[in-house]
Amino acid sequence: MKRTALTTALITTLLAAAGLASATTYNIDPSHTYPSFEADHKGMSLWRGKFNSSKGTITLDRAAKTGSLDIEIDINSIDFGHDGMNGHAKKADIFDAEKFPTATYKSKSFRFEGDRLVGVDGELTLHGVTKPVQLKVDRFKCEQNARLKREVCGANATADFNRADFGITFGLPAFAPEVKLAIQVEAIATE
Repeated sequence: MKRTALTTALITTLLAAAGLASATTYNIDPSHTYPSFEADHKGMSLWRGKFNSSKGTITLDRAAKTGSLDIEIDINSIDFGHDGMNGHAKKADIFDAEKFPTATYKSKSFRFEGDRLVGVDGELTLHGVTKPVQLKVDRFKCEQNARLKREVCGANATADFNRADFGITFGLPAFAPEVKLAIQVEAIATE
């Protein structure tokens, strides 16, 4: 009986070690990653913006169906396609980019359906406030890149959150506080 328990423990340890060995770390490709959002403009239209600069890492173990990510977004890279709005959004009454120059999203919880990544449970830190935000992943694919000679993974993720929960209250109640977030991301396996 002791021998069976010892053998089982040894096999479990070896399998766990093998699972760790299959985890791959990927660096976010900033030229293919653009967190974007849409927010209400007085009920008349939706303003859409994106952030042109982000960086971070993703660790993914598809066999174990686990992962983690750590993403940093440069608030000063905000781009509405309108210079006046870009400048205003960075001021203290909206993002306060001088005081809070980055936003982050961190997670150690990935959700899979079969072999497909479908969600990420993590925490968004925006405007100095950290709150849980769930990402829904509606597109996910990894493949060997012929030019880079490394694996590249890409995804499209979405989420909804209330900006007032993060202390961004400009224009309320004339401007609704709900924000739709969309993230196109590609990441390259480290060498």
